[in-house]
Amino acid sequence: MQAFNPYLPSWEYTPDGEPHIFDGRLYVYGSHDRFRGHVFCLNDYVCWSAPVDDLSDWRYEGVIYKKTDDPDNPFGRACLYAPDVTRGPDGRFYLYYVLDKENTVAVAVCDQPAGKYEFYGHVHDKEDNLLGHRPGDEPQFDPGVLTENGKTWLYTGFCSPFDPSRHGPMCTLLGEDMLTIEQEPVFIMPSKPYSAGSGYEGHEFFEASSIRKFGDLYYFVYSSIVMHELCYATSRFPDRDFTYRGVIVSNNDIGISSYKPAAKPAYYGGNNHGGLVKVGEKAYIFYHRQTDGTMFSRQGMAQEVTIGPDGSIPQVEMTSCGLNGRPLEGRGTYPAYIACNLFTDEDLPYSGGAGKGFWMDGRFPRITQDGKDGDEEQGYIMNLSLLGRSGSRLHPGRVHQCLDQLYHRS
Repeated sequence: MQAFNPYLPSWEYTPDGEPHIFDGRLYVYGSHDRFRGHVFCLNDYVCWSAPVDDLSDWRYEGVIYKKTDDPDNPFGRACLYAPDVTRGPDGRFYLYYVLDKENTVAVAVCDQPAGKYEFYGHVHDKEDNLLGHRPGDEPQFDPGVLTENGKTWLYTGFCSPFDPSRHGPMCTLLGEDMLTIEQEPVFIMPSKPYSAGSGYEGHEFFEASSIRKFGDLYYFVYSSIVMHELCYATSRFPDRDFTYRGVIVSNNDIGISSYKPAAKPAYYGGNNHGGLVKVGEKAYIFYHRQTDGTMFSRQGMAQEVTIGPDGSIPQVEMTSCGLNGRPLEGRGTYPAYIACNLFTDEDLPYSGGAGKGFWMDGRFPRITQDGKDGDEEQGYIMNLSLLGRSGSRLHPGRVHQCLDQLYHRS
């Protein structure tokens, strides 16, 4: 079978994907948007997995954690934001997340990678004070976790470019119980108000902390202040000396000049979140795209990346091939929803919000589906036109999914 982008069914909306290999399978953990949702992350956490030798064969693992499983959310009114999972020193699996409108990091635990997770506790210091609630703590958000040699490193943070009270992403060392702080949070890179002379200028940290270690380098992947790009920084230490290295992927392909001007958006982008994974000799970046003309119905995407001998990762192009490992076969038919470029003559890089106004008024193409959230209806592209609208300088979009892209680019 062949793999496409998005790599999950077109009716599934699982952004913020964090890929991890456990016992011969690749598991992806993310938040869970709702089709036609009015805000981010309205649904419960689900998990999908695939065998490492066939990344086209994805299996639905079901709901692994409900909003109401958190004791602070018995009525499910708060959303589960982007999580991450790590295997602890005891062999169990720990899911770290931040609940909507909370500033603390919650943890759930399970004996299996994709079983039923149960609430375990909150990250706290040795006096049982919750991280995020203590005087001087900055709010916690988007946890990324890495466990090695019995230690778990927790990365968190959210930094508006206009908020000098946020200083950058934080790294906190946890003890073997996966909850207790062993080393207080330290900032590993600056936020925008403090970035002058740092090397991060123009790509300062916004959100979406993700951490991996390949060889002797730690890779910190994050969403920058421009939102649509995932950037990375590297260090030989988990908690200091991170150096900005570049952009890995943009969900509107800004920065890619192989088929368009580099500054031209090729898709209606928005926020971004994802992580790196190595599968055998290959490496991939997982990220997400926006659909339905809003920010709030996002789908998981993935691209193969090249890691150079010096640890560098050149920016990769969004494609319809994704995890396929080769160009799509030049025969048969393909579903329209795998189109990765939707151009218009009005170069706006971001999707709309709250389902209102410019992006939902019928002038722009968008990937959508029939039915309601959860209906297994194949996605398609709507609002296609090859003709301009009389009296308007705006031309409705055309699909840019040419044979060259489908069959000759990987």
